[in-house]
Amino acid sequence: MIFIVYFEVLAAESVACLNKALCHLKDIWEEIGIPEDQRLQRTNVVKNHIKNLLDMMIAEEESLKKRLITSIQECRKEMEKLCLELNISMLQQEKDIRTRVEVLVKEKSQRMQQLKALVEKDQDLVDILCCMPYGIASDSVPSLEQLENFRQHITSQTSEKEKRYVEFVDLKKQIILCMEDLDQVPETSFEKDIVCEDEESFCLSRENITSLKLLLCQLEERKAENEAMCENQRERIQQLWNRLQVPEEERQAFSEHMVTSKKRNLEALRAEVQRLEELKLQNIRNVTDAIRSEIAVFWEKCFFSIDQRQAFAPYFSEDFTEDLLSLHDAEILRLKQHYEEHKELFEGVHQWEDSWRLFLELEKKATDPTRFTNRGGNLLKEEKQRSELHKSLPKLEKKLKAQIDVWESEQGREFLVNSQKFLQYVEQQWELHRIEKEKEKLERHLKKSKQTEEDMLYGTAVRTPTKRRFLGTTTPGKSRKLNATSMSSANSNSTMRSAYGGAVCRSPVPRPPLSANKIPTARMTGCSKPPNPGLQGCNKENMAQVKGTPLSGALLTAASPQHNFSITSVASTYSEFVVIFILVSNYFPLNPLHKRYRGRNAM
Repeated sequence: MIFIVYFEVLAAESVACLNKALCHLKDIWEEIGIPEDQRLQRTNVVKNHIKNLLDMMIAEEESLKKRLITSIQECRKEMEKLCLELNISMLQQEKDIRTRVEVLVKEKSQRMQQLKALVEKDQDLVDILCCMPYGIASDSVPSLEQLENFRQHITSQTSEKEKRYVEFVDLKKQIILCMEDLDQVPETSFEKDIVCEDEESFCLSRENITSLKLLLCQLEERKAENEAMCENQRERIQQLWNRLQVPEEERQAFSEHMVTSKKRNLEALRAEVQRLEELKLQNIRNVTDAIRSEIAVFWEKCFFSIDQRQAFAPYFSEDFTEDLLSLHDAEILRLKQHYEEHKELFEGVHQWEDSWRLFLELEKKATDPTRFTNRGGNLLKEEKQRSELHKSLPKLEKKLKAQIDVWESEQGREFLVNSQKFLQYVEQQWELHRIEKEKEKLERHLKKSKQTEEDMLYGTAVRTPTKRRFLGTTTPGKSRKLNATSMSSANSNSTMRSAYGGAVCRSPVPRPPLSANKIPTARMTGCSKPPNPGLQGCNKENMAQVKGTPLSGALLTAASPQHNFSITSVASTYSEFVVIFILVSNYFPLNPLHKRYRGRNAM
């Protein structure tokens, strides 16, 4: 059997090689430009050459066969001649021949028994697999090679049987489960053979396996259709329950049919839908109002403008009829479908609005002075979140722009949010935010200027002192040392502490500054050296303050009988504070290392 198959394969390959060689020769002849008649001649030569070659091979094989037959005949003659020459008796010859025959008969019997067993197995496989029997004659003695090929065929068919049996058992289980889900009993003879008959007796032919797969596909399709119908009925029941405000106890009593999807469940679901539909007709007004609430929700989700909402006139009708209810049902279905088709876009717009709202809240918190008193890292978290929103909002706007372009090309109209194009709406929000920031900045500036003017006119308002120690604050030890000094120094220090603390310190009696008490001429009466004219020149501004001359138009005279001001009353910014502090330091020299202080001590 194997040789026959192999021989057929070799013959096919030989024909293919011959065709390929002839085509190659044809191409070569065309490239050379050999005329057609010569090409036919050359093709004929090739055919004759191959034919002669094959004839020579056949002749050689025939010659070998004849030589073998002649050799056998000659050997027989030689054996008879030797028996005569060796005087071997006929009894001995008969015994040798009979022994040889017995061996051959025994060999024949064994082969026939093996053939019979293989044929029986092959017949069983043929009955189960419904295939053709192995092509071998059961009445002829097979060769050893034929028996081996037969065994290999039986092994292959047995493996195929096991494979089909496993497949059949799996398909049978699935078919039975589908029939149970569909509440279906076997109807055709084929279905009865599958479900009711013994598995060992089922014919495992290729056609039956294919029919099993087809039956399973049909049952699965029916099961899927049944589940889809049950799901639709469940959705409808859920909607009607919500619209009719069915009590939870009544819903729980029906919960069994809201899970499984068998035939009886489908029938129960249909009956419930019919009951609820009848109940809905009895409560048309309430149901219509419930649907209108759903429509309003989807209008908001889909960013419908006022014109689009007013285009659905039945929404504003007060004539509650079954037709009006049907129009509302159709509209809510249309809105749901529209929302599902463009859900990603609508959710993106809502995400932008939520992010924008959060961004505005964080911007508002950033201007709140009390945020510095919060603990737990909230300030850092808010700043990080605000920075992330600064980056994510432009990216989201770019993504939404691409989606809106697709939406507008599909719908043939503009995508509106709050009755305007979304991108214009976004730009407007950013512009309003910028204007609001500018407005807040201007308000702070005006408030600051107004406060500065009030401070210049009426003095600094009392502020809550801080717990932190400032430059003017002294320790108890230093206080004792300062108490030994003149009262004028203490008064100057108290004035500086009030300036750093931000509180108003008014003297009960107007006093000139410290430099006014220390008149250089009084101290130089007993000195041999005149006062340094350079120091007097440097002290002109301070002397001007003693005489009541204003300092750069900001400070009032220290000897003014109306008010006594602190430094913070005229310093609205840190830079102004530094300038005024330097000027006051020149006017009230407290540091022993100060140039003017050293000059006075030297005097």
